[in-house]
Amino acid sequence: MTSAPSSGDPGLSSSHSQGRPPQNRRPDLRRPRFRQWRKVIGATAALALVGTTGAVVLLWSQYEGIVADLPTVEGLRSYQPPVMSRLYAGDDELIAELANERRIFVPISAVPDKVKNAFVAAEDQKFWTHKGVDPVAIARAGLTDLTRGKGKRPIGASTITQQVARIMLLGSNAVSFQRKAKEAFLAMRVEQVLPKDKILEIYLNEIYLGSGAYGIAAASQTYFNKPLDQLDDAEAAFLAALPKSPTNYNPVRFPDAARGRRNWVLERMADIGAITHDAARVAEAQPLTTRSFTRPGPAPGAEWFAEEVRRELMERYGQDVTMQGGLDVHTSLDLPLQRNAQDILRQGLMAYDRAHRGWRGPVHHLSDIGLSASTADWVQALRGVPVPAGMLDQWRLAVVLDAKGQVGWLEGSVVRRNNASQSGGEPRTGVVQAKDMAWARRFKPLRVGDVVMVQPQAEGGHVALMQVPVVEGAIVTMNARTGRVLALVGGWSFQASQFDRATQALRQPGSSFKPFVYLDAMEQGISPSQKFDDSPVSYGAWHPNNYEKDFWGPTTLHDALRESRNLVTIRLAAHLGMKTVADMATNLGLVDSMPHVLPAALGAVETTVLKEAGAYASLAAGGRKVTPTLVDDVQDREGHVIWRPEGLALTTAALAQPNSGQTADQPAADAVFPDAPSDQKSGDAGKVAPAPAPAQQPIVMPGQNDLPALHDSRQQVASAQSAFQITTMLQDVIRRGTGMRAGTGIDVPIAGKTGTSQNFNDAWFAGYTPDIVTVVWIGFDTPQSLGKNETGGAIAGPLWNKVMKTALDGYPRQDFVPPAGITLVQYDTGRGVAIDAFKEGQVPGLSANLSSNVNPQELTAADTGAENMPDSESDMAAEGSGGGQAGGSAPSGAGGSSGSAAPSAPAGGDIGMGGLY
Repeated sequence: MTSAPSSGDPGLSSSHSQGRPPQNRRPDLRRPRFRQWRKVIGATAALALVGTTGAVVLLWSQYEGIVADLPTVEGLRSYQPPVMSRLYAGDDELIAELANERRIFVPISAVPDKVKNAFVAAEDQKFWTHKGVDPVAIARAGLTDLTRGKGKRPIGASTITQQVARIMLLGSNAVSFQRKAKEAFLAMRVEQVLPKDKILEIYLNEIYLGSGAYGIAAASQTYFNKPLDQLDDAEAAFLAALPKSPTNYNPVRFPDAARGRRNWVLERMADIGAITHDAARVAEAQPLTTRSFTRPGPAPGAEWFAEEVRRELMERYGQDVTMQGGLDVHTSLDLPLQRNAQDILRQGLMAYDRAHRGWRGPVHHLSDIGLSASTADWVQALRGVPVPAGMLDQWRLAVVLDAKGQVGWLEGSVVRRNNASQSGGEPRTGVVQAKDMAWARRFKPLRVGDVVMVQPQAEGGHVALMQVPVVEGAIVTMNARTGRVLALVGGWSFQASQFDRATQALRQPGSSFKPFVYLDAMEQGISPSQKFDDSPVSYGAWHPNNYEKDFWGPTTLHDALRESRNLVTIRLAAHLGMKTVADMATNLGLVDSMPHVLPAALGAVETTVLKEAGAYASLAAGGRKVTPTLVDDVQDREGHVIWRPEGLALTTAALAQPNSGQTADQPAADAVFPDAPSDQKSGDAGKVAPAPAPAQQPIVMPGQNDLPALHDSRQQVASAQSAFQITTMLQDVIRRGTGMRAGTGIDVPIAGKTGTSQNFNDAWFAGYTPDIVTVVWIGFDTPQSLGKNETGGAIAGPLWNKVMKTALDGYPRQDFVPPAGITLVQYDTGRGVAIDAFKEGQVPGLSANLSSNVNPQELTAADTGAENMPDSESDMAAEGSGGGQAGGSAPSGAGGSSGSAAPSAPAGGDIGMGGLY
């Protein structure tokens, strides 16, 4: 009998009731709590591992991407900042700066400690100890940015090294994590490559400090007009206050903010021990006073010259080197002469304008200004009147206050050329001069409210009535021996028009071209006493004539050049052949090319004032080609000369070649004698070929004990004898010819020639001494007549006279020295006694019979080009036949001997395409 199980053991009862054997039963125990947490922790760890790995992979990929795009820092080892180029006058006065960024480089060894300490205290106090980044500063900036409101720019924590990396290598100020990361990585690399001093040097020279100043040296000059070594603590601290925001701390616009930031920098300087706290207090008490600085460029009066130099540099070196290469350019400019030449030209243009164009009326009219207008009324109204283009600095805008000519103006006002207005200034009143009132009354009487330009006079409370001329002009003065341009004036006002009429305007030289036709004749062995016929001649539809409309018959070349006889010049050119004349002009650089037609011999070609100055200088230099140069040398930022003009060089006396190239020993005169072979009597007859330039030799600079000498390798275009013959003839042009007005009051030997183009469109005078050559041109930008009888001698000659008197001041008296093989002879030309230079074999006073294969009377218009000449000026085309017939007969050909009668030709025909007088 089996006993019943205990009622207290339900498990056993259940097991038993299910028929399970007792030995297979397990107690029903609960699982431990830590097993559940283990699963949670494991899952979390797995997720963390996956997340960390992913983050690491992501960060690494980002790092690789950032690092892969980083620029190299090796270039910083040879760092050369963009530095402005400087132009200097002949006396080394600074005349202009060329720069995209105005920067003056200063090596770190020349930077005062107070300036270094100021920037370190303000921008990076741990600069000398960190490795490129400052983790503490980054963390502090990050916490600050988290607590700031949205929309505000994050606070930076860039070190000086990071700023160098951004400025020099990244070139971006974009606010992004990627940019900051690149900046930090680059900063650490920079610290590995460069020492701290070099990093600070780059920073101090590259940082922008406002008002167009890049770098501390330019900023010191801009704000305080002093060099770095003269700054005090307060001034150094102010410069260090600017990098954070040059605009917001501008001392003129925001003086309180600028002073507050400066004082904050002084406190930081005291904190790092750069100065004592007492010194900081003293510096903080100083007022923030800036001194105005006027950036050089260009110096007043030098604008034309400096701009031409800039153009040359741009062509030779390009934009980057010219504007950022730190070039030192030493020019030939004589600044006092330049200013005098500009004043002389302006006075001449104003005199012509007043005499020929009349008063053109006011520049503006203020309808609200009446007789009862108060001072405050007209002052306020006058300040709003635009400043006319071309108004000179010494002139004032004035408003007419009554019918008697009382005017009011603002004295000391500042003219803002950019927006053509004026501001400030004290009200002044005066009365227009009586002669000016009468001048204006003849054309447009002054009315109350008219705004006019006036120039206050020194005494009497009077003002002169002024107006900007519409006529223009140009002047070039240069050294006749070397080609160094001493003065170059390109027009009335550089501010009104930067078009340079001395170098860019192609104009017809008129009769100032004739000396080079005669030079070719001298080269072909023709003597100054040779006679050519001055009588009427026609070429098809072209009927050239003399300026005076008269005829002299057989005339010596001396007299013909002295009095600028067109018909003799035409016959001479026909005898020589226009090809040789053209070759002479192009070889001298007077023209780039010219047509082989007779009107070109009268100046119907195009040239510039500068080119003509070079050609006339070649006459003074004995026939050597003189190339005008504005630059003496160009130096790089290290002071090495990288360019200087070719042709002249200083060497030792033992190695210098003599200035030969002369053709005195070559047969030159055979062609002018009757027994010369017939094939040498026309065209290129007797042509003396220019001697080649001396062979190039290495230039050896003279040593301490060597005698220096000048090595001249310039091309010998014409012989020295031929050039001297022309010079002798041109001296008589000034003594008693067309250029007499140009020589008034000048007591040194001078030679020159007038030039007047067709219809009096261009007035020239070109002349020289053994040392100086000057060329003056007057005309309108759009060619039109200057007026009847307004010749080069009448308009340009007096201005040439004034410029040359100024240029020759201080020069010793120099004579034109005749070269070997030349004899000076005084003889009667038939029109007075003259002095001429004759070569060996030439008989003074003799005029040979120059038989010619070319009969000028039989040439057609097609042969002369009269129908095909380019109409560079409005009336250059031939005008057809003129008036009555010339009476009598004249010998044909070139010589003075009798010959067949010339056909009748109009006596009152065209004066001639090109030259007039």
